[in-house]
Amino acid sequence: MKNCGISRWDDPKAINAQLKALTSQPIWEVDDDYYQNTVLKYYDDKCQKSHAVFEESQKYIPGGVQHNLAFNKPFPMCMEKANGAYLYDKDGNKYIDFLQAGGPTILGSNYEPVRQRVIELLNECGPVTGLLHESEMLIAREINKHMPNVEMFRMLGSGTESVMASLRIARIATGKKHIIKIGGAYHGWSDQMVYGLKIPGSRNLLESHGIPGSCFGKTDEVRPNDLNMLEKMLKRNRLSGGTAAVLIEPVGPESGTRPVAHDYNKGVRELCDKYGALLIFDEVVTGFRVALSGAQGYFDVVPDLTIFGKIVAGGYPAAGGVGGKKEYAQLMAAGLATGKHRAYVGGTLSANPLSCIAGYAAIQEIERTNACEVAGQMGDRLCDGLKELIDRYGLPFVAYNQGSIVHLECTGAMSFDFSSMSFIKSATGLLKHKDMMYVRKDSMERMGAAYMANGIVTLAGSRLYTSLADTPEIIDEALNRFEEVFKHVKKTDKGLL
Repeated sequence: MKNCGISRWDDPKAINAQLKALTSQPIWEVDDDYYQNTVLKYYDDKCQKSHAVFEESQKYIPGGVQHNLAFNKPFPMCMEKANGAYLYDKDGNKYIDFLQAGGPTILGSNYEPVRQRVIELLNECGPVTGLLHESEMLIAREINKHMPNVEMFRMLGSGTESVMASLRIARIATGKKHIIKIGGAYHGWSDQMVYGLKIPGSRNLLESHGIPGSCFGKTDEVRPNDLNMLEKMLKRNRLSGGTAAVLIEPVGPESGTRPVAHDYNKGVRELCDKYGALLIFDEVVTGFRVALSGAQGYFDVVPDLTIFGKIVAGGYPAAGGVGGKKEYAQLMAAGLATGKHRAYVGGTLSANPLSCIAGYAAIQEIERTNACEVAGQMGDRLCDGLKELIDRYGLPFVAYNQGSIVHLECTGAMSFDFSSMSFIKSATGLLKHKDMMYVRKDSMERMGAAYMANGIVTLAGSRLYTSLADTPEIIDEALNRFEEVFKHVKKTDKGLL
């Protein structure tokens, strides 16, 4: 497939067996001497300006940062410059950037051709007019060019908003009520979707503070990679309003943190057709990253609706949107009410010219440079190198990748599964393991701090995104830095019940 970043698809059963083995033994992490005298000393000696900004930020920002991605042990780094494969902090320290803003910058940070298009637009028009701008049409047409299943596209401000819109559309289109998501998946922070986050089977037990329980009345979750459980839920829902949609991340929940079988998505498509539910692909991370045609192109599956985010604005703000088959997307039609049922969706700054032109230019550059394939090759190289290091040092860590999305599990903090049709069974299992999961999460962040002290930026120490800006030399240098951390990893007595 042209401009596809995935060259292989690992067996999820083998990966899950490795993850189970990881969580069945005590935590392995950098030892206390290295952590105290090398890692923390780096932050104390080399990151004083970042620390000062964070100290001041805590006076005015809840938690000291505006986004959870930014909070890292022992304190957040304040970045001042981004360029290609590198980030530079306020103290002048240089890092290899495998966060890539959480995934959207597959071209690399601050990519010049996109930046120039944005500057031209700002000089001519400014970031927003409040009226129609040609760039709105250009990005919608460009998306349709590469993803023909997205016959129409509505730009929105974020992935969260886009998910909310898609669920509203699904309920109008089908006349049904329930939404089924896959346990552990993240589909934004709207009330009805803060359910089953991170850990399958957690339902509304972990992150749902401040949300009335009634908001989850029509939200269900099922175990990842389990078509039998999905069909049982679809059957059960027929007795209480039916299922409007099944919402999935096509590479597996949390950007493939819980991998699925290669034919899983086709199985979900068949079940949706059988029970009259819409299939919604959340391609916030995978769209224009795993392939120019998205995960739907890679898996050869036609979703009814597609959620976009991240890359759709080329790394610029207001990154979101929902598109799909014309009969469904048209339910968001703008204008005054016509008496017909419409999904009330919008935002004053959604589809602003700046975001639209940035996304349009970025998609064109992804095609021109074959970015998905290049980034995927670098993801393979990074993953293979991590596996070799893990074997060399006899560590129980697990590394695997879906192209440019690379997973490095050192503690298995998110590898538990309490999925069950029984709420009591799920809740009992989750509460029993809750403290142990938090201990493993703390250790995961400790490993992330060690990587950062060695000049590597990751997502929470467990996920890495490669980009067009990465080269074999950069990947090899990163592996040298990972080896420096792995040299100091020891088995502890933490992390077990």
